[in-house]
Amino acid sequence: MLLIPAIDLKDGHCVRLKQGDMDQATVFSEAPADMAAHWLDQGARRLHLVDLNGAFAGKPQNLMAIKAILKEVGDEIPVQLGGGIRDLDTIERYVDAGIRYVIIGTAAVKNPGFLKDACSAFGGHIIVGLDAKDGKVATDGWSKLTGHEVIDLARKFQDWGVESIIYTDIGRDGMLSGINVDATVKLAQSLTIPVIASGGLSSMADIEQLCAVESEGIEGVIAGRAIYSGDLDFAAAQARADALNG
Repeated sequence: MLLIPAIDLKDGHCVRLKQGDMDQATVFSEAPADMAAHWLDQGARRLHLVDLNGAFAGKPQNLMAIKAILKEVGDEIPVQLGGGIRDLDTIERYVDAGIRYVIIGTAAVKNPGFLKDACSAFGGHIIVGLDAKDGKVATDGWSKLTGHEVIDLARKFQDWGVESIIYTDIGRDGMLSGINVDATVKLAQSLTIPVIASGGLSSMADIEQLCAVESEGIEGVIAGRAIYSGDLDFAAAQARADALNG
């Protein structure tokens, strides 16, 4: 079970939002590359970056911070990145810069042809991020709830060749209210590609719950606010996950 520290970038800083609200941002570091080095030292085996400004602008906005993080991390661990990725040129630039996995969210739902082209052109590098509430997919920074069922869309994307699905329960993200394990397991059971859990990780109990169902196809979990606030000790949590599923 991979614990994947999230570095959310806003105006070049490392922040956390509450339920995707850009007006409710807590700055945790003004030097994201230092934060990346910290999580590397703590034993992280992958990093999760989000260009928050990019997600709202529809194009990359935090390139300097992203490049600084990639320089810091080097080839030691893979880095995945989402936020504002709407065209193949952007994917190519990121992959060439050293990003291992590019995460496509809203664009995958609104422009499926783009996702299909991305999977063809950059096989092995594409992850889809599906944000949902009550089983329905949300888009546009969670501001719009669609009529799409998460499982139906995920199966379609799997057939196109995406590497994995990041599943976020948007009712819980940034709220330290616990992972929606049941919904994550239900999605993982319906797919053959891995699912990464996201949204609400708050305690060691969440880690233990996820480890208990890892065999259903849950590859990892994104750790955000809890590891910044101190509610969850990242190194201890990863060690616990390794012990449970070693």
